Amino acid sequence: MTGGKVDFALIKEATRIELVKLLDTLPGTKAIVWDEKLAGAFSYVADYAFLRTHDVCKMFYITSNKLPPNNVAHIIFLARPHTQIMDLINQQLRMEDIKSSSIKKDYHLWLVPRISLLCERRLQEHGVRGSFASIRELPLLLFRLESDLVSMELPYCYRDLKLDSDPTSVFLVAQALMTIQGIFGLIPNIYGKGPAAKQVYELMVRMRREMGGNEPQVTPQIDQLILIDRSVDLITPLATQLTYDGLIDQFYGIITGTVKLPGEKFAQTSSDTNTSDDSFMETKTVQLFSSEVLYAEIRDCNFSAVGPRLSRHAKSVVAQYEERHAAKTVGELKQFVQKIPQMEVYKQSVATHTTIAELIQEEIASGIFRPALQMEQEFLKGLDTDKISPFIEDCIAQKESLNTVLRLICLQCIVNSGFKPKVLEHYKRDIIHTYGFEHFLTLENLEKAGLLYIQQGRSTYATIRKTMQLTVDDVSEHDPTDMSYVHSGYAPLSARLVEFLQWPGWRAITGVLQLLPGPTLTETQQLPSALRQRRGSGGSVQSGGEGGTALVFFIGGCTYSEIAALRFLTTRVDQGGPEYVIATTKIINGNSFLLSLSDELTP
Repeated sequence: MTGGKVDFALIKEATRIELVKLLDTLPGTKAIVWDEKLAGAFSYVADYAFLRTHDVCKMFYITSNKLPPNNVAHIIFLARPHTQIMDLINQQLRMEDIKSSSIKKDYHLWLVPRISLLCERRLQEHGVRGSFASIRELPLLLFRLESDLVSMELPYCYRDLKLDSDPTSVFLVAQALMTIQGIFGLIPNIYGKGPAAKQVYELMVRMRREMGGNEPQVTPQIDQLILIDRSVDLITPLATQLTYDGLIDQFYGIITGTVKLPGEKFAQTSSDTNTSDDSFMETKTVQLFSSEVLYAEIRDCNFSAVGPRLSRHAKSVVAQYEERHAAKTVGELKQFVQKIPQMEVYKQSVATHTTIAELIQEEIASGIFRPALQMEQEFLKGLDTDKISPFIEDCIAQKESLNTVLRLICLQCIVNSGFKPKVLEHYKRDIIHTYGFEHFLTLENLEKAGLLYIQQGRSTYATIRKTMQLTVDDVSEHDPTDMSYVHSGYAPLSARLVEFLQWPGWRAITGVLQLLPGPTLTETQQLPSALRQRRGSGGSVQSGGEGGTALVFFIGGCTYSEIAALRFLTTRVDQGGPEYVIATTKIINGNSFLLSLSDELTP
């Protein structure tokens, strides 16, 4: 706990223990061959310096290329359970000259978070199943991204549930929540909305029953669990995020706290010792961590408020360096010299984020970003959603980004509670004619996933929008008083549900909850008698919506705008609401969400 708030650093420690347990079962030197998409998430658990203390002396990536020469006793392939990755591992194993190696090597396969029979069968088909001394699962379910944020790194959770009817991710979410309860204690109040929320709760009840009362006797530190099924709010991931973090993710993609940006922009501002002046950087990798004070200040701001803040910090940098002229004595000069390293870090931070802001500004000014945003905001206000949009037709005719086109069409469809058959057919026909017949399967997937469908009755969006105050006309972007600043006038429905749960309570919005898909969950978990007595004598758990800590768990992914909205609610904790911590199956944006549902998937 830090300052009365649940700190997910404890989850990082628990995750690290699981990793160390497996590493220490293999005596001798080790090389890890990483699934590239896992490597970034694992850097939050254990960096290379830590792994070296457990005899990991080489690290490679799973590719179709031969592994570099090495003299280690154990080679560990660490991967997600995807058959395509098994195909790559097969290629690398076949290129290994096992017989001529000067040192006997054992090969191991560790699958995260669980073993897949399909993967084992694929390895058998390739004839390499017997090459492994062991195949084990590494049950790492949660990766701590920030002190208030964890992700399961399951990018295809929504796809698995809606397109493939695969309930694995629901089971994993329930397991992850049991892990959280093992660390932070039983969560007494559980709320939820949507089919997946109910399934997760039922699995948690079953898992708890199977434990037969052998639960960790931990004093509860989390007061409420709020389960949000992504299918309850499909509008928010399709809407353009307008926070600093949200726009970086939208344009460049933030992968476990790291973003790769065009390198030439940083050539002049970078004082990176790794970068020589005469070499051209194709990309610049920037780490986005809240331990950097400036980033922590601006990450959740609306982008229009970022410029003035950066300007203020730039002036502060200049003022700090001007202090050297004021130093008159040797003692004052010494004090100034001692501050120089800290000032250099601050100066570099301001330069880096100023460059990122310039890159974002260029993206906003180019292409159809602004007109597409205007169209989107008209849809969010419920304007002209029942007819073919001339703007979308123009975008298709000019062959603009298919992702942008699909995002706008899906947003229009959901806000209108479906399309008339002729409108849907018109859009589909235009897309197939312009972008190619290969996108037919993607359109079919969007229909299965509930993003494109035929209207069954009148639109319910107007009622939901009015009751939940989803659109706000006069929103302050620089000094916000409402969470709608994250989309410049639209409040994420998911975050509004969380806000309304605290006040006036979900009973006051029963009508809206009935309009949203899936069951509504309001349950309590009975604490063991010993913990009830401990709680009665000064335990920290609050009931209902008064203070305390609430864990909001998104099943199917959440956006940076939703994270910013919930953090905004946390800043109003003085009004009696809880502090929010957030868990998600994956952080998503409009592009990554639609890509996960397309038919052109890479593992």
